[in-house]
Amino acid sequence: MTEVMSSENIENIENTEIEEKGHVDQEASDYDASQIQVLEGLEAVRMRPGMYIGSTSKEGLHHLVWEIVDNSIDEALAGFATHIEVIIEADNSITVIDDGRGIPVGIQEKTGRSAVETVFTVLHAGGKFGGGGYKVSGGLHGVGSSVVNALSMTLDVTVEQDGKRYFQRYRRGLVGEPLKIIGETERRGTTVHFVPDPEIFTETTAFDYEKLLSRIRELAFLNRGLRISLMDRREGGEENNNSFYYQGGIKSYVSYLDENKTVIFDTPIYTEGEMDDIIVEVAIQYTDTYHETILSFANNINTHEGGTHEQGFRTALTRVINAYAKSQKILKDNEDNLTGEDVREGLTAVISVKHPNPQFEGQTKTKLGNSEVAGIVNKLFAEALQTFMMENPQVARKIIEKGLLASKARIAAKRAREVTRKKSGLEISSLPGKLADCSSNDPKQTELFIVEGDSAGGSAKSGRNREFQAILPIRGKILNVEKATMDKILANEEIRSLFTAMGTGFGSDYNLDKARYHKLVIMTDADVDGAHIRTLLLTLFYRYMRPVVEAGYVYIAQPPIYGIKVGSETKEYIQPGDYQEKELQEALARWSQGRAKPNIQRYKGLGEMDDHQLWDTTMDPEHRLMARVTLEDAAEADKVFDMLMGDRVEPRREFIEQNAKYSTIDA
Repeated sequence: MTEVMSSENIENIENTEIEEKGHVDQEASDYDASQIQVLEGLEAVRMRPGMYIGSTSKEGLHHLVWEIVDNSIDEALAGFATHIEVIIEADNSITVIDDGRGIPVGIQEKTGRSAVETVFTVLHAGGKFGGGGYKVSGGLHGVGSSVVNALSMTLDVTVEQDGKRYFQRYRRGLVGEPLKIIGETERRGTTVHFVPDPEIFTETTAFDYEKLLSRIRELAFLNRGLRISLMDRREGGEENNNSFYYQGGIKSYVSYLDENKTVIFDTPIYTEGEMDDIIVEVAIQYTDTYHETILSFANNINTHEGGTHEQGFRTALTRVINAYAKSQKILKDNEDNLTGEDVREGLTAVISVKHPNPQFEGQTKTKLGNSEVAGIVNKLFAEALQTFMMENPQVARKIIEKGLLASKARIAAKRAREVTRKKSGLEISSLPGKLADCSSNDPKQTELFIVEGDSAGGSAKSGRNREFQAILPIRGKILNVEKATMDKILANEEIRSLFTAMGTGFGSDYNLDKARYHKLVIMTDADVDGAHIRTLLLTLFYRYMRPVVEAGYVYIAQPPIYGIKVGSETKEYIQPGDYQEKELQEALARWSQGRAKPNIQRYKGLGEMDDHQLWDTTMDPEHRLMARVTLEDAAEADKVFDMLMGDRVEPRREFIEQNAKYSTIDA
């Protein structure tokens, strides 16, 4: 969930982009026909890989796997594949095996080459483009096999069909040898083995098992009855063999998401329907928590930004619950309806649609834009939910009672918010008194350090750069928002100060565009209490300020844990981490050459550093290290927060028992 980066590197990247955009030389201005470059075959992919897979970083590397897996998923959606295997080989290459029909081996009319070769060497070639191969297709880009081939050092494809085994090899997108028969077989399917090209993926070619595992589990949930296996043949990966098969599909997904929560009814409500060739699946369950978890998918793509399918679902949920509550006199005719926010409190929902021609929009192209989907989801889900509530009145009453409690808390929170605004509250014009603000008003440049304790806060205020660094000290441990209603959250002075300082609002009123700082830095002591405070803050950000996490604005400061002193001067600092003891020994050896012997200073807390030390080690953009908090897997993040911060003790105890062997005692 976090990645450590040098702030200097971040700034350098930003500055480089500015320089590149602003620089115009004479050669660039002499624009004529001779400068139009025609790229043959897959050369364009190798020259501009980011256009096809997003980036050549870790994200782009893993995207190669999904392009091949998506093709196998298409075979499953068409009803021909039942098992997909993904293998991380010992040399860090990838093998994907399915038991589908196998890529056709006959000659493709337009290219004059085999269909296999066409699929792997021609952009936008494949069954999903012609309209006849697949009714519904997964995958976000639809560029698939040819792009993976272009960005691989070698790629081998084996097709088994009609009793014969066919094989072809490619090198960096080029045909290495023609398609040939290499044997006989009784099975059918396609096997693709590829080695990512280190010339393209210069950052890393090492696959992250957990990243693959999370997505493969998700795909198994989304494709009911399909088995997907993941195997790690690298050294030390012997235990990393998992196989996922969910006959319950997204109904099982909801149960999985809620396994650390207390549910208010045992079995998730599930509906499936089809209209105008659009397949809709919805599964929901209510828990005793105070937040909602809604995951939506279109053709197996996680639509993080929502879209028309979510819109249709939300509208139907609110309308049906209010209609039932009024019809059963649980809500009187003169009483206000429950709001969408009320009826979604404690809700876990998974919405999955399969569309023949999905249209994606939004900043990251993960928002479904097909207008017709809203009405279809609304109609199908509303009918199913209405029937369920009529047939299960006791469960229906529990759902409505949950909404009524949420409504009372919302009204109380509104009153608390109004009182707070009158006193000192949540308006930018009345910032918290303990906030030491910066002089710059440019959010892209400014940083807010949330600092544990008044002592460290004082050092941070003295040592900071006042132009762009603001300091907000907090006292002790803030409220655990996982267990609190909104009115109690707003009654907490520390949380209220943070909302106010950021200027974004909160909950349904949250507006990222109003953020006063684009770096929100958690700076706590490197001890157990500091870790606890950090976790409480991250829980708050995830549950009530999630857009700021998704935007990449949240960072964790990395203050040193040791200082090497020679005489009165600190010569070197040691950061916390897996190798801190080794680095400490090496530093001691380096500074043991002269007469003066080095001493180790252990920093138990930020307050033990003066303002100059805190600036030099933790706040100076030229030298500091910060961990950027990212949100790669919302479902897993949700489960972790529930397990660590929720009401149920048993899952937390099991986690501690399983992971206690990794803990260290700070003596």
